[in-house]
Amino acid sequence: MQGRPEVDPLFDFTGKVALVTGGSRGLGYQMVRAFAERGADVIVASRKLDACEAVCEEMRALGCKALAISAHVGRWDDCERLVEEACSRLGMIDILVNNAGMSPRTPSHEVSEKLFDSVLGLNFKGPFRLSSLVGKRMFDRAEAGGAGGCIINVTSSGSMMPLPQVVPYGSSKAALNAMSRSLAWEYAPHVRVNTLSPGAFRTDIVEAWPDKGQGPIPIPRGHAANPEEIITAALFLASPASVNVTGSLVRCDGGQH
Repeated sequence: MQGRPEVDPLFDFTGKVALVTGGSRGLGYQMVRAFAERGADVIVASRKLDACEAVCEEMRALGCKALAISAHVGRWDDCERLVEEACSRLGMIDILVNNAGMSPRTPSHEVSEKLFDSVLGLNFKGPFRLSSLVGKRMFDRAEAGGAGGCIINVTSSGSMMPLPQVVPYGSSKAALNAMSRSLAWEYAPHVRVNTLSPGAFRTDIVEAWPDKGQGPIPIPRGHAANPEEIITAALFLASPASVNVTGSLVRCDGGQH
């Protein structure tokens, strides 16, 4: 069994349960691993159960409990089933990371209603439903004398800049920014809700770019980030280190904005 790294008490997630949507690859996978390495039990959710289970096997080798659940989080029935199954098998969710998303590049005049609805469903409708389901449970637990929790909504630098040919994507991520601020008020003071805004990362999407994100990209850093470089921002927002941070948008974009 692999050993865990020595953990600062502020970033010790022992006894916590973290649910990450889109957790089988890319930035979601990096966040799942970061939580597991620091003691959390993890729930990995995406549409492909085999991919989720492969990640969970890896996390179990670190000594934590790991649960794979297949769910299309753009569908409310799947969101409800995901939360019920997660809580019944691993207990109350302490950390929710809404990371699943899609960003198909299509000229706006060619966007079909089906594609538009799919993008908004996965990027905004699903995170709203999951946040409200889990946030209410976190709030009620705290009102009964238990611990609250935190929600991290993964948005994009594209929510704050013009993005031709991916207008539904940028718009849905901007809606996620607004949603986070509103829910931070609604479930206060027991639930912290924040937005994590990545820029260009060398995930499988960026690997398809002609330069594979190597640059030059017009940001101060000059190139796309490695996927594991999302970890510190996510750990900060999920941990007691950010106890006074809620309703905030934390940029991890190499200085793009």
